[in-house]
Amino acid sequence: MKVGVVQMRPIFGAVEENIDRAISIIGQVSSDLWVLPELFATGYQFRLAAEARSLAEPVLGGLTVSRLIEAARKFDAFICAGLPEIDRGRVYNAAVLVGPDGLVARYRKIHLFYHEKEIFSPGDLPFPVVDIGLAKVGMMICFDHFFPEAARTLAIRGAQVIAHPANLVMPIYAQLTMRVRALENGVFTATANRVGEESRTDEALHFTGESQIVSPSGEILVSLSPTEERAESVVIDPLEASNKALNAYNDRLGDRRPGFYET
Repeated sequence: MKVGVVQMRPIFGAVEENIDRAISIIGQVSSDLWVLPELFATGYQFRLAAEARSLAEPVLGGLTVSRLIEAARKFDAFICAGLPEIDRGRVYNAAVLVGPDGLVARYRKIHLFYHEKEIFSPGDLPFPVVDIGLAKVGMMICFDHFFPEAARTLAIRGAQVIAHPANLVMPIYAQLTMRVRALENGVFTATANRVGEESRTDEALHFTGESQIVSPSGEILVSLSPTEERAESVVIDPLEASNKALNAYNDRLGDRRPGFYET
């Protein structure tokens, strides 16, 4: 199968324009599974929680997810993307996985970063893994990469590919940790970061780009630039992520000894 990442520069608040841009970029390259950035259609730097609420959408029936499903049908692909979700009065930093037949899974960011704690409710759904037929796909969002338990949970639940929408502002960190997450869990990881800047408060944010796809051996299969809008995909064999052996004696998951780990 092909896995691809989309790197783009959203315009804050221009939801329809950003969705159009993302779909246009996807249309330039073929892939079976696309990963778009975190909050790809709204932008990231909300001044207040009320601002995020004004741009948040329900997953079912909302504009963003409906347009993503249309795109999935058009390109006969699966798409993972981030959005602000509103549900029962709460706003979450969320991600969805959609396919030609509709919504496949959703996830709400568990580890909120910096001012996100003032904007969003913490995630309340478990880390999801779903079988899309081509592979078993798990989801996490941005700062989740800093917590090895996130990717490990997805691996234990059978993920072969971890889709990782992100809006990264710390250089190098996630590109490094996601290589480690791929290697220590024996999975493919696909991190879709955004580029550009947002200066909507007195603290300017510079997004670092360098979206990447990594193999279960930690090899970087795709690495994009720090500044360019672009989509790129690569052919992978998901079955490589089913073999957790390091050698004849050691297995990345089988050798775990949870009884000695603190929780």
